[in-house]
Amino acid sequence: MAIFLAAVTETAAADYSPEQIQAWARPEARELSTWHAAMNARNSYVATVDGEPAGFSDVDSQGYIDMMFVSPRFLRLGVARHLLAHVEAHARAERLAELTADVSITARPFFERYGFIVEAKQHPVMVGVKLTNYAMKKNLFGN
Repeated sequence: MAIFLAAVTETAAADYSPEQIQAWARPEARELSTWHAAMNARNSYVATVDGEPAGFSDVDSQGYIDMMFVSPRFLRLGVARHLLAHVEAHARAERLAELTADVSITARPFFERYGFIVEAKQHPVMVGVKLTNYAMKKNLFGN
């Protein structure tokens, strides 16, 4: 959970207001056991750099990437690229037609670089605060 909180409160702070960051991060509302159960229910991956956790991602049985976060300490080292490669390899092995994700303003350029397209601009509301993200999709197998 520390990587998630650091990625949201530090990396995404360039694209979201302090009020939006607080609504998104909500550390006081996150229960570690619930977090672990959710991660265990999906195919989850952790990337390390020199033995230290640097990022994580997951994908569910429908090809939805719920989370992909990299510690601010390990940005621009290929961590997200490697995580996405694992997610995509899993999806292809499962013969999924596509990958989908709800992507932050911050992460949008990364996902676009790796073949995702914006399907819709969205404005989810978290604890009464409106945020912006993008429904994105990548077709697999040339579909």
